[in-house]
Amino acid sequence: MENPYNILGISPTATAEEIKKAYRSLAMRHHPDRSTHSNSETRFNAIKSAYELLSDPKKRAEYNHSLNARIIIDPENEARALWHSLFDRCGVVLPRDSH
Repeated sequence: MENPYNILGISPTATAEEIKKAYRSLAMRHHPDRSTHSNSETRFNAIKSAYELLSDPKKRAEYNHSLNARIIIDPENEARALWHSLFDRCGVVLPRDSH
C-alpha cells in the first residue's frame, strides 16, 4: 500500500480537520462519477482507504508506529514516491518511470 499521508498529500503531523479537508478535496476531484480520467476509480479507492486509516486514531497510531519502525532500503525510490504524490495531489500526472 502506498503511504496514506502521500495519497492525501498531508504531513504525518496533520490534524483530524486537515485530514478531512484533504480527503474531501481529493474525493471530489477523483470521484468516478465526476472525473473523466481512466484511473479515477482506482485513485478514488486509494484516497478512501487512506482516509479510513488516518481518520481512525487507533489505526493511525498503529500505522505511524509501523512506519517509524521500518527501514528505508531505497531512499531514492521513497523520495520519488513523495514527489509523485505531491504532483498527483495537484492534478499533474507525471510519467511513471521503471524504478
